[in-house]
Amino acid sequence: MRRKAVSFTITRQKTTRETATKNQKAARTRRQRGYQWEDTIVKRFNSINEWKAFRLGSPSIALPDVLAVNTDSSTIFTIEAKSGTSTSLPVPADQIERCLSWIKTFDIYKKRNVILAFKFLSKKRIDIGKYESRELREFFKIWDESLEITDCVCSYDGKFFAKIDGKRKELFLKECIMPFKTKQRTSA
Repeated sequence: MRRKAVSFTITRQKTTRETATKNQKAARTRRQRGYQWEDTIVKRFNSINEWKAFRLGSPSIALPDVLAVNTDSSTIFTIEAKSGTSTSLPVPADQIERCLSWIKTFDIYKKRNVILAFKFLSKKRIDIGKYESRELREFFKIWDESLEITDCVCSYDGKFFAKIDGKRKELFLKECIMPFKTKQRTSA
């Protein structure tokens, strides 16, 4: 039995200082967008007397982005916030899982939900440093605890998909009507 030799070439991409600087700047911009969205959500909750909200920390700590509590109605939300200029925003499975573990911890509250908050900015990225105008959209989805936890993605039109084995499967999550004024759109 004779084996056929197969060869391939690996080329290493040179990382220039300019490329590294652009990547760092883009990463900083993404983090700032995320922080601003989380901060906006906290301020909106805190503008209502019955609600108290807190931004819990950086991504390196296993905490949800925002914790919102209403003791009068015995309600707690753990919120994972996503913001961006693309046509879809991903949510890794581990982030959903950590939000679920937090609401399960606070079993004293009667209503406990994981909220996935998406903000599609009014500019759509079409190339590096190039954008086109579009409508700003916000979606607030309630995670269904009966679903298997998986990587997910929300599209600009508000449709929500699970990513399983590289394929998208549409999930139908309830919209959470927020207790404050939003630019919320329903995906219906």
